[in-house]
Amino acid sequence: MTRWLVAAFALLSAPVLAARPEFVVDYRVAFEPDEGTAHVVIATAPISGRLVRLTTRLDPERYTGLKADGTLERDGSQVVWSPPRKGGTLQYRVRIDHRRRGDGFDARMTDDWALLRGDDLVPPLQSIVTRGADARARLRFALPKGWSIETPYSRSRDGKSYVIVDPERRVDRPEGWLLAGKLGVRRERIAGMRVAVAAPRGEGVHRNDLLAFVNAIGPQLEKAFGELPPRLLLVQAGDPMWRGGLSGPRSLYLHADRPLLSGNGTSTPAHELVHVVTRLRGAEDDDWIVEGLAEYYAIELPHRAGLLSASRRKKALAWMRERGAPVERLHTNRSQDRVTARAVTLFAALDAELRAASDGKRDLDDVVRRLLPQREVSREALRDATRSVLGKPAKSLQTPLLD
Repeated sequence: MTRWLVAAFALLSAPVLAARPEFVVDYRVAFEPDEGTAHVVIATAPISGRLVRLTTRLDPERYTGLKADGTLERDGSQVVWSPPRKGGTLQYRVRIDHRRRGDGFDARMTDDWALLRGDDLVPPLQSIVTRGADARARLRFALPKGWSIETPYSRSRDGKSYVIVDPERRVDRPEGWLLAGKLGVRRERIAGMRVAVAAPRGEGVHRNDLLAFVNAIGPQLEKAFGELPPRLLLVQAGDPMWRGGLSGPRSLYLHADRPLLSGNGTSTPAHELVHVVTRLRGAEDDDWIVEGLAEYYAIELPHRAGLLSASRRKKALAWMRERGAPVERLHTNRSQDRVTARAVTLFAALDAELRAASDGKRDLDDVVRRLLPQREVSREALRDATRSVLGKPAKSLQTPLLD
């Protein structure tokens, strides 16, 4: 029996599942360059289920003009919206410009472009819905004349909106990086991903260089961690944007002046790509795990791709070892600089231990793949995943650094 007949028989014999109740959520965004703001409307309507209540935090200094159908309560930054049973809208304006810890912008609007994250438009939401109901969410834009937009989302069938899907939430919302305006864009399919590199015109970025880097790194990401996201958006801009890299769901931002490979042998775009693909986050006091893994692979993946020689890899790890030497404990909710460097040294030792114990058949990739379904990782989870690969506790993890 051919495979398609087997699949057809399985489909016919499968039990019929009741459709999950649904309701509509439309996010409508109109950019207003003259005002430096975006007008955001969150509209909902019932289908077989409905949205009962929505709670979010809107800083009054950044989010203004708040109004809604139904019941609206505001206590400082906390906003609670209960729409009418037949549906309604919540709307406000958000000031786009935002500085990251006072050192450059991580959201910016000019007369010609706007670069921001979906979180800036719609901060995290907590929802109450009718039993079992799920949102059918769409994102729509009203753009100034001559502007286009790049997002990490798929277009709807009619091409007039973007489909927002997040299996972890009842009310899906836009996240990840967005770039609107007068843009230059380069596109390519890499390791199964639809990749776009976008930047405002006139920003002096090298789109093809970054696209070539992803072309080299992409297959190594897939080999290390498994299936990659269907879409990847990389956005760039120059000063006064923040002079670093920042990841988001299926997207990342990179300052125009950041090198693809740094002098110490690491790579900011590779580091952020690891965050995008793995989507891991640290449990309390264990941010060093996700940051250490990203920085370790920021050396390892370029090496595997042939962009970093074995001698340069060795020097990069030696630099990390020296940089992290003063660190006595890794516990932190925000891993940076020396702590991250010390974590890189720990993961390099763990990788070497795994390879030695398995005659090269196992390595750190196998541990990370076991962590991916958990999303939030801790010391205990790291030890368990390592034990499942190694067959015994890892000596590399029996250290006062983790006490």
